[in-house]
Amino acid sequence: MRRFRRCTRISILSLLAISVLTPIFLLSLKLKNLNSDVSRDFVEDLSILKHRIEAQANSAVKLEEVEGLKEPTLVVYRDGEHSSAVSLVTGTTYVGEEKNQQNLSEQKVSSSREKEKSRPKGVQHSQGVQSHSQRPLDEKVKEMKDQVIRAKVYLSFAPPGSNSHFVKEIKLRIKELERAMGDVTKDSRLSRRATQKMKAMDSTLLKASRMYPDCSAMVKTLRAMMYNAEEQLRSQRHQTSFLIQLAARTAPKGLHCLSMRLTTEYFTLQPEERELPNQHKLQNPDFYHFAVFSDNVLACSVVVNSTVSTARDPEKIVFHIVTDSLNLPAITMWFLMNPPGKATIQIQSIDSFEWLSTKYNKDLQKQKGLDPRYASALNHLRFYLPDIFPSLDKIVFLDHDVVVQKDLTRLWDINIKGKVNGAVETCREGEPSFRRMDMFIDFTDPSVSKSFDANTCTWAFGMNIFDLQEWRKRNLTALYHNFLELGSKRQLLKAGSLPIGWMTFYKHTHALDRRWHLLGLGHDSGVAQAEIEQAAVIHYDGVMKPWLDIGIQKYKPSWTKHVSYEHPYLQQCNLHE
Repeated sequence: MRRFRRCTRISILSLLAISVLTPIFLLSLKLKNLNSDVSRDFVEDLSILKHRIEAQANSAVKLEEVEGLKEPTLVVYRDGEHSSAVSLVTGTTYVGEEKNQQNLSEQKVSSSREKEKSRPKGVQHSQGVQSHSQRPLDEKVKEMKDQVIRAKVYLSFAPPGSNSHFVKEIKLRIKELERAMGDVTKDSRLSRRATQKMKAMDSTLLKASRMYPDCSAMVKTLRAMMYNAEEQLRSQRHQTSFLIQLAARTAPKGLHCLSMRLTTEYFTLQPEERELPNQHKLQNPDFYHFAVFSDNVLACSVVVNSTVSTARDPEKIVFHIVTDSLNLPAITMWFLMNPPGKATIQIQSIDSFEWLSTKYNKDLQKQKGLDPRYASALNHLRFYLPDIFPSLDKIVFLDHDVVVQKDLTRLWDINIKGKVNGAVETCREGEPSFRRMDMFIDFTDPSVSKSFDANTCTWAFGMNIFDLQEWRKRNLTALYHNFLELGSKRQLLKAGSLPIGWMTFYKHTHALDRRWHLLGLGHDSGVAQAEIEQAAVIHYDGVMKPWLDIGIQKYKPSWTKHVSYEHPYLQQCNLHE
């Protein structure tokens, strides 16, 4: 019996790596079957997987505490290493095995009972199959799967071709237990028959431990199984990561359908019908001007609607949307059909900026040599704001993946103390939005280390107020091109325009109050609801955009409430909450 416990103890930690594989594999299969849409349950699956791993690890540690054994040595896996995630020490030792064995055993049982009594209800863990009802949710299902794995290990010890009574028995128990489990993932869905099969399997495993008392053989087999599971897990993780990135870069079918319908409708209009109202306000510096560069119809709509709905003087709001020539008709048609209240809107194509292709053509070609994910001309267009809006003094730049929750016209009242850029800082360690300059810029290059301090506080793009007059005085666009030239010669930067922005606006940025701009809703599921409610702008930075199925579900309502899902085109294109 002692040897059986010993083998079981060693196997528990080994089974952790094996049990992780199945949900990761299933997630990968889900993503494989999608072209542009990704399973809505993706984030929930990841959460379930996380809690499952934690529960198994806690069970293993508590079992070691109760039995009075030394913990096995753990070697944490790091990417790039070829060693196992967990190394098991075969020389697990008992405490006080030679002296006073009986008294010590009684003390352990007494101590264990006292610990159980001192724990709050619902947290106590039972010991043995007889008290499964007190175990945490889904503990039975996990133990049944572990029993099947241990049974298969014992079955592998039998000679090839053996048809003994024990082999028949253990094969039967495996088949019965797998049939009793089926596809069940929760204890509440297990039948009474499944619990009976667990007890029967326990008896068979006890018999197997007596037939194969050599623990080293069990350890060797489990190590091989664990290594194979780790290799498959590593492969599935890489594949899952690739498929998530692919899903993030692909336009959903519904959005593509919407753009096509709007474009078709746009070209049925007469030229004079394509004009948006109030175009005489576009160059008035006394109004509140906002810039958005995007090729996404719905994203632009949400930014505009949320900003106008929270403004105290919506009639003084002017939006300048810049897109590409392909999406210009669709976005224009959307705002012709859905005007933003009293606000003024302008839609322009980046291809209409003749000065951009003539004056900066050489540098635009260098942008194409950067990471293709960030080399979009729209992504770098923010560095040409003074050229795009020559008659304006100030402008607020908004990314298309933000939602405005409070009046942003108050930004014009903030004194940014002669700086060019007003932005929220991202230099607090431990926060999901934390960024450090040397994370994206190569400070081993002498020209970089001499000009910049790696400890300088970083800031976020996505909600920035720019003083265009100061920008022109300091000629920061030319400075941006110098850094672009430097980056084209040597691999100094990554992640596109963000590190270039840090270098361009180095010592030219004023820190805004953190409540103006909250980041993380596109990659961090732990953002507090209180922070979201206090923020003036919430930013879905990351790959999990709210218009994608992989978006974090609990954050989507803040975005979807600004979308007119009752619109006939959205209904026809199957776009819904």
